[in-house]
Amino acid sequence: MKMYVYKMIIALLFSTAVFAQETVYPAKPYAGLLFIKNAIVHVGNGQVLENVTIQVNNGKIEKIGKDLPIPMDDVKVFDVKGHHVYPGLILSGSLLGLVEVNSVRATIDHTEIGNFNPSIRSIVAYNTDSKVINTLRSNGILLANITPQGGLISGSSSVVQLDAWNYEDAAYKLDNGIHLNMPSLLVRPNASGGGPAVPAVDPVKKSLEDIEGIKAFFREAQAYSNETKHTATNLKYEAVKGLFNKSQKLFVHCDIVKEMLVAVDFAKDFGMDVVIVGGSESYQLAPLLKANNIAVILNQMHSLPTLADDDVDQPYKAATALQQAGVLYAINDEDGQTRGRNLPFNAGTAAAYGITKEQALQAITLNAATILGIGDRTGSLEPGKDANIVVSEGDILDMRTSIITHAFIQGRLIDLTDKHKQLYERYKQKYDIK
Repeated sequence: MKMYVYKMIIALLFSTAVFAQETVYPAKPYAGLLFIKNAIVHVGNGQVLENVTIQVNNGKIEKIGKDLPIPMDDVKVFDVKGHHVYPGLILSGSLLGLVEVNSVRATIDHTEIGNFNPSIRSIVAYNTDSKVINTLRSNGILLANITPQGGLISGSSSVVQLDAWNYEDAAYKLDNGIHLNMPSLLVRPNASGGGPAVPAVDPVKKSLEDIEGIKAFFREAQAYSNETKHTATNLKYEAVKGLFNKSQKLFVHCDIVKEMLVAVDFAKDFGMDVVIVGGSESYQLAPLLKANNIAVILNQMHSLPTLADDDVDQPYKAATALQQAGVLYAINDEDGQTRGRNLPFNAGTAAAYGITKEQALQAITLNAATILGIGDRTGSLEPGKDANIVVSEGDILDMRTSIITHAFIQGRLIDLTDKHKQLYERYKQKYDIK
């Protein structure tokens, strides 16, 4: 009994250390005019505007141009001469706010029991007090698509803005898509060298059976959606109604060609808007994906190729192949170590392997916004869109020069303090470093 009490005390102390919050508060709304002048503006759609002024009114971009008149009234003016101004970067898929410490089970809330969980909503588990959030903002990432995991159909994702008191405040677009984990159709050799040479159950056969089960679920859900009146409410079928009227997208997590061909069949058979998530071999199917209007989220640039006979630099070149084929794609960072912070540098790697820097920027701004269904509100610096703006001393895609000085979410100047910076300042003091 005493040992149990001691363990509980230690666990409580650890959890307190994990969740203790620094004094960084969400910014208050700013009403009125705000100007960012003398800026080098990277619009996000491929355009670059030199020495212009951005006029923001009540959180929306109102005008962009040279020599815009700035009233002498009580307005906020930021002179960013020589600095680069970008749309807020968008993380297309993340466990942000669902996982705090990977090795501590009590801080993990991304998976539900069972294979079919379309009614699970990731947004209600999103923790706005996560310390990881502020480290992303310091790299210019202002929005993220929070995605569930586990099973065959994991549930719905939602887009959040990264400066909020609670998940209701954070919500930017609710339940924008349903996430499907494609059963693996890749047979891998037994890496351990032990155990039976042949598995007791053929894994590919099992995966094909699972795929048929998914199709049966969607057929039943489609029939339910077509009914004008229901004798009983089915929460799982209700949750995927948006797939059939295209108010939601089906995000299919898969990498190899065979699995992506199944995803294409889903698009054809059920008339869904499908997005491939992962898609490390999507370059092989680029014309087919283009023909079927299927978008791709490239999850991880800094990785080895999927198959042994792929070029070792294939993950770096995948964006170029999709760009040349006209496929709508976004670049992501799903690395469990960097937790999304390397998003701009993943795009920078893609720019070093064939696409232009503005195309790489578009893959983490406007393209990502379009795929996530928020392209009418954000993703580029254009009049009428939310003022989600990042100011950097240098190239935001370059790790050496990307130094974020200001960030605005819906016109609110947010605090760029994070735990990393606080620890840096703490130990500068300890060791009297000037």
